[in-house]
Amino acid sequence: MTTTLITGANKGLGLETARQLTAAGHTVYLGSRDLERGRLAAATVGARVVRVDVTDDASVAAAARSIAADGGLDVLVNNAGIAPEWGADGTVTDASGVTADLMAHTFATNVVGVVRMLHAFLPLLSRSAAPVVVNVSSGLASLYRATTPGEPGYAYPGVAYPASKTALNMVTVQFAKAYPTIRINAVEPGFTATDLNGSAGHQTVEQGARIIAQLAQLGPTGPTGGFFSAAGRLPW
Repeated sequence: MTTTLITGANKGLGLETARQLTAAGHTVYLGSRDLERGRLAAATVGARVVRVDVTDDASVAAAARSIAADGGLDVLVNNAGIAPEWGADGTVTDASGVTADLMAHTFATNVVGVVRMLHAFLPLLSRSAAPVVVNVSSGLASLYRATTPGEPGYAYPGVAYPASKTALNMVTVQFAKAYPTIRINAVEPGFTATDLNGSAGHQTVEQGARIIAQLAQLGPTGPTGGFFSAAGRLPW
């Protein structure tokens, strides 16, 4: 039985990934900052719940102890993420408006939070016969796309969110090299309608979660250190 933890999973892509992996036979821990919301969400997909706030050392350590006591972990899906540069009115904070505080707030969850999770859970993952890490990134992280006219995301004006996901991609690459027995990849789920973007995405959570679930089910010979979408490898 494969045991999987998904952060930020009480709604959106995280919850749908939990549903798909539970259906595939995984024992899924649905990670949520709010324990009650997590319980309600977990009940809808047949998952377990664990309270975890990726920005808090004590919360992450407690979640690791709880899952270790239950038997360990095979798959970690770092899904929790924020995009505070996206306004409720559809505006995006661009280079003229971005601040150090906005950058720090975004990176605290999207990058530092992932590193915190990795350090806490790598000891458990290292005991698995087929350990996997999936870091939920974004197509906006691609420097190739950002610098090539006509590519998706070229016209996107924001700074904090894509920069955080580009940094997450580097975290993915460096951890994959450091831990060659663990399959560690970054994934672009596509522009999915979720609360994060005010449901502006053009695809459903079912569609977006498929590639996350697919990479979460990699075997020991699967790729590692890559950046993938449903269409295949993406350019960095």
